[in-house]
Amino acid sequence: MKEDAYKTIEKPSEETLFKEKGSKFFGYAFPIKAEDDVKELLELLQKKHHTARHFCYAYQLGVEQTKYRVNDDGEPNKSAGLPIYGQIQSFGVTNVLVVSVRYFGGTKLGVGGLISAYKNSAKLALEASEILERTININFELSFNYDLMNVVQRVIKENNISIISQQLEMDCKYIIEVRKNKAAAIFKILEAIYQLEVKLVKK
Repeated sequence: MKEDAYKTIEKPSEETLFKEKGSKFFGYAFPIKAEDDVKELLELLQKKHHTARHFCYAYQLGVEQTKYRVNDDGEPNKSAGLPIYGQIQSFGVTNVLVVSVRYFGGTKLGVGGLISAYKNSAKLALEASEILERTININFELSFNYDLMNVVQRVIKENNISIISQQLEMDCKYIIEVRKNKAAAIFKILEAIYQLEVKLVKK
């Protein structure tokens, strides 16, 4: 995959079910934007599966700098959250939460059995998800007078640049979005236009 692209999911996966020696593992994958989303989604699953014993999960957030968290939710240490996170890494996705809800079936699976079951549950959930590739984009703010409008528009058109917002008052202000690997070249072109002010927009 290109260095200015990443993979994620746009909508929650279908519910999946993995069975092992009577235990049932319901798998889910959700797109997330922040850690706060995790708590809300877990609460929804806890309402849906109010008699389940374990809600084990892993999530990863971020694109160029990622952070992740794993939770075994009462299962033996490293037997649930890490195998789930292993599948997030294996599928190469980010901004995603994967949860496996376990109903105990009466037979203990042992740590090895649990690792395998949670891994399979996470794998099924991610296989049931629609995985998309997105680009990493940079935003610039352009400030200019009306007499530069045609020049600016031409650069935008020739380079297939997206305009995110525009303010046309005493002068013109555009916020544009540029794919990361083209950002330096586009910045150079814009900077060379006399009396056009270009600023990087921090997201």
